Amino acid sequence: MPEITRREFIATATLATGFALAVQPISAKVITTNTKGLIAGAVKIPVADGEIPAYRAQPSEGANFPIVLVIQEIFGVHEHIQDVTRRFAKLGYLAIAPELFVRQGDVSKLNSIEEIRPIVAKVPDAQVLSDLDATVNWAVKSSKGNANRLGITGFCWGGRITWLYAAHNPKVKAGVAWYGRLVGDKTEITPQHPIDIASLLTVPVLGLYGGKDTGIPLNTVEQMRAQLNKNSKSKIIVYPDAPHAFFADYRPSYREKEAKDGWKQLQKWFKQHGL
Repeated sequence: MPEITRREFIATATLATGFALAVQPISAKVITTNTKGLIAGAVKIPVADGEIPAYRAQPSEGANFPIVLVIQEIFGVHEHIQDVTRRFAKLGYLAIAPELFVRQGDVSKLNSIEEIRPIVAKVPDAQVLSDLDATVNWAVKSSKGNANRLGITGFCWGGRITWLYAAHNPKVKAGVAWYGRLVGDKTEITPQHPIDIASLLTVPVLGLYGGKDTGIPLNTVEQMRAQLNKNSKSKIIVYPDAPHAFFADYRPSYREKEAKDGWKQLQKWFKQHGL
């Protein structure tokens, strides 16, 4: 798929509906969270070079909500990620998931992960961090968010970004990174990886990893643990029997026990750090 122009992406960018094609068929264990008592749906976030779509969910009444940035997997802001934002909104948060691949292409319409990887490989970290800054600004100005109560969580690709954004924005109160890659090659568009910022981190980040994740070797998890700045109070939990994507209830990788415990740990972590 050719990279679309800036003008085209501004004019045509829309949010995915349903699940990404590459993740069909959907597991019978999929969790569906309703919108009762919520404001939920697609919004547009003004960014440096136009607008990007995002999915926002928040309580229908109240103001000054704590903000949670929800960072997508490789499959984009499809139904699973949208549902996660609604789960946060039911807990009293303003949760927003910006579509961070949109300039490079619509991954929700691609049939396989092999087609998706080249699109995602073109997404520069600097662009992502700038878009997330813009999303925070929008949350405060347009959606009753509290700038002083900002959290972030992300899954897989978004888990890596969670670590990086926590280093980029020290105003984040807490982060939770679900099985995000920790090491990698340094390139022009990925100049740093979580292992490179671990010793400098000041934001408390909780890492949730699977002991049977074939894509994230345990030795890299241990390297990250050893490098973490003790002053950040960050920590990593490894679920020994869990594979990659154990929280993804729509996929065969889902592990209910570990997913439920991770969600409980996330809520505890956020509360512990003022969210």
